[in-house]
Amino acid sequence: MMVPAPMFAVATAFAQGAAPAAGAGGPTSFLVQFMPFILIFVIIYFLIMRPQQKKQKQLQEMLRSLEKGDRVVLQAGIYGTIAALDEKTVTLQVDERVRLKVQRWAVAEKVTGDAA
Repeated sequence: MMVPAPMFAVATAFAQGAAPAAGAGGPTSFLVQFMPFILIFVIIYFLIMRPQQKKQKQLQEMLRSLEKGDRVVLQAGIYGTIAALDEKTVTLQVDERVRLKVQRWAVAEKVTGDAA
């Protein structure tokens, strides 16, 4: 049986010992091999993780700065005015005689201006 020419050239190269030796290249080769993984991690960090951490810090700061009388929106989409608050809960005045007591983390954002 006849072996095609390109296949024959590869087989000849391996037979003559032209294959790269295992472990050749040292630390530079290791760095070059893992550079795509490092690059992907850096891209993921700056495009996904860092903005999420920044958003989380802003949310925590907003929750700490809540005061009586602030207009807020809950994560469920309910608008109200803070009637009372303590360390873990917020009491919202939703209507004249309707008050809701919710946990502080349920507040999604403060409402400013005409957004209400």
